[in-house]
Amino acid sequence: MQYTNLEERREFYSEEFIIEKAAKWLGKRIDRLRFAIIIGRHTQIFPNEYREDAETTIIIDEYKNLGDVRDQIIEFLPESTYYDRNLYDEKGRKIGQELAFDIDPENLNCPIHGSLADKMKRGQGLSFCELELNMAKEQALSLYEVLENDFSLLRIVYSGRGFHIHVFDEDVYTWSDKKRQLIASEVKKKGFGIDEWVTAGEMRLIRLPFSLHGLVSRIVLPLEKSELEYFNPISDVRCIPKFLRGGISTSS
Repeated sequence: MQYTNLEERREFYSEEFIIEKAAKWLGKRIDRLRFAIIIGRHTQIFPNEYREDAETTIIIDEYKNLGDVRDQIIEFLPESTYYDRNLYDEKGRKIGQELAFDIDPENLNCPIHGSLADKMKRGQGLSFCELELNMAKEQALSLYEVLENDFSLLRIVYSGRGFHIHVFDEDVYTWSDKKRQLIASEVKKKGFGIDEWVTAGEMRLIRLPFSLHGLVSRIVLPLEKSELEYFNPISDVRCIPKFLRGGISTSS
């Protein structure tokens, strides 16, 4: 896993990225959806003409159609592409938010590399090992099974680093901030290494399925629960962009 360069990003978004697949995954949410990109905040790789905006979160909320969104992404060649979990009415007012849980390997306590605080002290805050990746996968599967008791429309996504669990039950969109914070705290107390800011709603952006995670050169990939146990992003060609496949067989 490695940073993507600009040519690799251009190749992926021009030849491989199909934004309509993301739209189908999102369903009716696609109406009035806002997208967002970060050009080069972590990688420090960006088109020179956008140097001043490299670390800024750029919101894409004005576009003619999905093709126009794709064209804007190709223009900026971002390291990361997101969508806004908020729901907005015709006047742009927030009327709800999708609930999501984010489990990243670097947030887990690794028996070899220690806690996130330990890694931060060594300048390795965003790094993770294969053991941590497997721990994140196990937590995602366990959390999914816990959430199945309360929700009916759950979706799992490999984020490129860890795993996201999205809740699409309609009544959840209107939950209060207090109720979101409560479930975030409850899940945390059960030992899950989630990013509470995401679940509580303070961080409203989340990675767009089928986009490219430029910090690790992996495709953000929706998964079925049944696939999760044996999923391996190091070798699964579905999440490996073409510019990295080389001699890897695409049959599975």
